Amino acid sequence: MIWHKQWIFGNWKMNGNLADNAVLLQQLAKINHDHALVGIATPFPYLSQAVDLLKNSQIIVGSQDCSSFAEKGAYTGEVSATMIKNCGAKFVLIGHSERRTYFNEQNQILRKKIDNALACDLIPILCVGETLEQRQARQETAVVGKQLTVLQGLSVNHIAVAYEPVWAIGTGEVATATQIEHMHAFIHREILSILGENVTIRTLYGGSVNANNAADILSIDKVNGALVGGASLKADAFSAIIANAQTE
Repeated sequence: MIWHKQWIFGNWKMNGNLADNAVLLQQLAKINHDHALVGIATPFPYLSQAVDLLKNSQIIVGSQDCSSFAEKGAYTGEVSATMIKNCGAKFVLIGHSERRTYFNEQNQILRKKIDNALACDLIPILCVGETLEQRQARQETAVVGKQLTVLQGLSVNHIAVAYEPVWAIGTGEVATATQIEHMHAFIHREILSILGENVTIRTLYGGSVNANNAADILSIDKVNGALVGGASLKADAFSAIIANAQTE
């Protein structure tokens, strides 16, 4: 059933503290969202807190990343998919543009993370997107297409991808409806060509999504939800975005 709803997922990035988290999570737990799948990706230290405070709600909790190492061992600072699952998480973001930019994560590493997530029954959400320079050079489909090749050879019936134009993340800039529609349609076609015609796809848009623009973005064809940054740290704003999710 979750694969036929719009998904509204929040990404806290490197934000939060135990006291503020408790207030926010308790507020989020009260939101009515039967028409949408709602998730929160927290920093690693807060996974268990979020799982505990949301246990009586339908909101799922996920991680912002996982290690490319599958097994436990001498990997100081790494957090495995197994550990994330053990904390009660349901999904993991993989390949967020900030991971690609700051840590130079490329397809070889990202594929290992996807495989590790799937092996632990976590939902991997692959993040893709182009920079402003690439968009201006009309390379956006070539860039995103290459990023999607990380899916080649997977044997899955469902896949989730978040399209986040790098130039629209945290900048206040939002891609136009035409740009979003074209890219989401392209992503759908590429995934079907890679994984087969029977795969169920969720494509989320991320990039300065807020209470004011959510309704318009979520009404665009092939937009199956949103990956929300800063607005997910405010209960009222996040609730307003959730309210605009489309029933499919």
